[in-house]
Amino acid sequence: MTRGPVVLDFAPMVTEARPLRTRFLDVSLTHVALAYDGNPVLRDVRWRVRPGERWVLAGGNGAGKTQLLKVLAGDVWPTPTGRERLRYVWRGQSHAQPEAVKEQIAYLGPERQDRYERYDWNFTATAIIGTGIHRSDIPLDPLTPANHRRIASLLARLKITHLARRRFLTLSYGERRLVLLARALAWKPALLLLDEVANGLDVGHRERLMRFLTSTARSQLPWVLTTHHAADVPASATHLAVLRDGRIERAGRITPAALRAAFGSQVAAKSKPIAPPPRRTRRTRVLFSLEHATVYVDGVRILRDIDLSVREGECWVVHGGNGAGKSTLLKTVYGEHPVAVGGHIRRHGVEPGVPLQDFRAWVGYIAPQLQTDQPQYLNVLDTVGSGLHASIGLNQSLTAAERRKALASLARFGLSQFASRTLRALSYGQLRRVLFARAWVRSPRLLLLDEPYAGIDTPTRAALAGQVDAMIAQGLTVVIATHHREEWPVAATHELELSGGRSMYCGPVRPTAQHRKPPR
Repeated sequence: MTRGPVVLDFAPMVTEARPLRTRFLDVSLTHVALAYDGNPVLRDVRWRVRPGERWVLAGGNGAGKTQLLKVLAGDVWPTPTGRERLRYVWRGQSHAQPEAVKEQIAYLGPERQDRYERYDWNFTATAIIGTGIHRSDIPLDPLTPANHRRIASLLARLKITHLARRRFLTLSYGERRLVLLARALAWKPALLLLDEVANGLDVGHRERLMRFLTSTARSQLPWVLTTHHAADVPASATHLAVLRDGRIERAGRITPAALRAAFGSQVAAKSKPIAPPPRRTRRTRVLFSLEHATVYVDGVRILRDIDLSVREGECWVVHGGNGAGKSTLLKTVYGEHPVAVGGHIRRHGVEPGVPLQDFRAWVGYIAPQLQTDQPQYLNVLDTVGSGLHASIGLNQSLTAAERRKALASLARFGLSQFASRTLRALSYGQLRRVLFARAWVRSPRLLLLDEPYAGIDTPTRAALAGQVDAMIAQGLTVVIATHHREEWPVAATHELELSGGRSMYCGPVRPTAQHRKPPR
């Protein structure tokens, strides 16, 4: 017998809200649906978030978590069905549309963070936090002494005071996330929406995030946090909702049993270990090398005197905390940042007068900013096909041969059913899988992976890690930057440890290093 959805403590969440004079929001959604390009994303959602409730929203990639937050925030309007109803109660007044209270809602997540890269909003951390005080996208008003004191307090609270004068685009992915969290707090919101905010954070920064979320237990501030991982559920969370295929499958107070039901099914079995490639008796050719490489980004020195040589068939893991320089290293190899005078970078086949595009023609690259850059109107097939040209978007339609290659790459990564969908209809995790297919479509000789599993649920992460293992076993050269030891490929041969832009260790994987464990 098929069981219906399990709903815990659900009925009270859709009853009429009594207008109370509180500065925090009480939000109700009833019969809410959402579709993109005719594909349903949310289906008959009924949900309520009250002041003092701290919700965790769980579900796999494509479940609809981000889109549900966008509906709450008023960034997306539900698909009209004649049954949908939204109600926002604030300061004793009830509103049927979010526009009246939109400025009271602070939203932080990967897509919001990516806007700064897309629009080149390279302001200082202090200025960006100040936009939270003034509730604007970019700095418009001067900061008063009182504003500066508040910003200094928030920086200290999150232990990122040292970033105050740094420009945003010179920060690491995790450092940017904490600056934007400070901005959200400066907003003094009536509702806080946090979309996969722990992604990209090293251990120290994640602990700072968890301390903040735990401290909110003393406040009536309601928040909603989406996550794929039980480890990212703070102790202060009071409620849990589980989305599956756009429907709320469970909703109610958090209990150990509810957490097990929500996250236990996501624990994947350990992928079959793949033996490291056999040691070669002859020296293979160097694909790229850095010699005394120092790299500046907007006048800030990020990498200092790096020496690195990567040969065919090797698998390098680049690791270190937020701000260590991992992303900058991969961007430099790919050609997005130059090496300062006194250092050198050499790429196989790229001699003076040879365009860098010739190097990129046999390199697969996956990085957060690359995901940001993809045109949202493009469909999945064309996005994957653009990898054949190492381009963002397409200047002309794919040829028949290119379409066949793109379709084969989609099939390899289990994405065939998404071929005709536009990118805007995909979840963050689904789009990351598309980038894997785009990187593989040209049958690369070198794969550069910058935090490739961020925003991906546990089963998908295990499947993609298995694909990377298989590529390494077939002789592909891989360089992967990651915070997490469990994401190291099982056939990793070398490691580069960075700290403050300096090389702390560069050589074969040390005996103490452990290969990947089962995802948790």
